[in-house]
Amino acid sequence: MDTQNRSKSVLITGALSGIGRAAAFAFGRAGARIMLAGRDDARGQAVTSELHGLDVEAAFVRADVRRDEI
Repeated sequence: MDTQNRSKSVLITGALSGIGRAAAFAFGRAGARIMLAGRDDARGQAVTSELHGLDVEAAFVRADVRRDEI
């Protein structure tokens, strides 16, 4: 892990599947801290746990960027 990037933080919307999930893991492997945003609490916690297992600092927030009520 690149410890120089520990000071970098990345917010990824749509982070629970597809390109967003892949981006979270890529940035995490590069040493960045990750904030995941998505609509599904269970999947968000699962992805966060996977990242923690790789020693990536990560957190999840439930959000739907398509709607401002949530």
